[in-house]
Amino acid sequence: MGNPPYSRIMLTSSTRLLRLLSLLQTRRHWVGAELAERLDVHPRTLRRDVDRLRQLGYPVQASSGVAGGYAFRAGQALPPLLLDDEEALAVSIALRTATAGAVDDIEEPALRALVKLEQVMPLRLREQVDALRSTILPLGRVGPVVEASLLATLASACRDQLRLEFAYEDGKGRATQRAVEPQGMVHTGMRWYLVAWDSLREDWRTFRLDRMVGTPTVGAYFTPRPGPDGGDLKAHVSRSIRRPHVETARVVLHAPYAEMARRIPQSAGLVTALADGQRCQLECAASDVLVFWLMALDVECEVLAPASLKDRLRVAGERALRCAAAGPATSS
Repeated sequence: MGNPPYSRIMLTSSTRLLRLLSLLQTRRHWVGAELAERLDVHPRTLRRDVDRLRQLGYPVQASSGVAGGYAFRAGQALPPLLLDDEEALAVSIALRTATAGAVDDIEEPALRALVKLEQVMPLRLREQVDALRSTILPLGRVGPVVEASLLATLASACRDQLRLEFAYEDGKGRATQRAVEPQGMVHTGMRWYLVAWDSLREDWRTFRLDRMVGTPTVGAYFTPRPGPDGGDLKAHVSRSIRRPHVETARVVLHAPYAEMARRIPQSAGLVTALADGQRCQLECAASDVLVFWLMALDVECEVLAPASLKDRLRVAGERALRCAAAGPATSS
């Protein structure tokens, strides 16, 4: 028999390195012989693998003697194949947020991942994470909680283009059976939504994940089609979840798109850039509080629709002027 193909050797070696990294992060210290036994390799092979990890920047320390072995310690810099400083901080914040988020059964895995990440962080980053942890105080959960397993199933179906069937309850508790081709998921800050092509209705539909009943059934592959709104699923969900009995307001904001998109949450309305680059348009429900919300934005605006919104703005402005003029008289 000849030597195994080079690609097979590389695959086996890479798999073993990943396994070694995982084991090193589960304990503070490993005896060399025990670690080699767990990996089913010769101690010389283990030493070569450790050297390869060090060359890649992973902070693996070795000790000699009877109880000698290997330990994963915080280094002077993050390993180059993991994350840079900004990415590590972003992931750390995201994991910390996930422990109090809107996804059920994810707190413990997020905490385990956070511990692994902070274990290899250099001191300067750990100090920043500690500062963030002590100053960022999350509020209680907003909106319904979704099972992590459901998110994983739907995400896999979207990625692999697999049909889904599931029972679904509308806002009045009426159940229907749906057969869809999933396109993607959107989180508005309060709820999770699935955007999918409904095969029976032959149209795009938006489904709240917390209204799915039971576990979806994953079916056969489907040929993907162009998504709604030019593939902008966030815009599609924003339009879909508006209450049908409320008028739609269109307002031109005299401020750059980047600024308004940062200040206006996606769940509140759809912000689009205008051609001049200095203004943008807000499309949202013309609710009773919109007048005061527009005034609170503290930017010049122009109401395109509806006319009733213009009237309410004028009345609110006149009332504000009367209030400002009704202050106590000053003595001369």
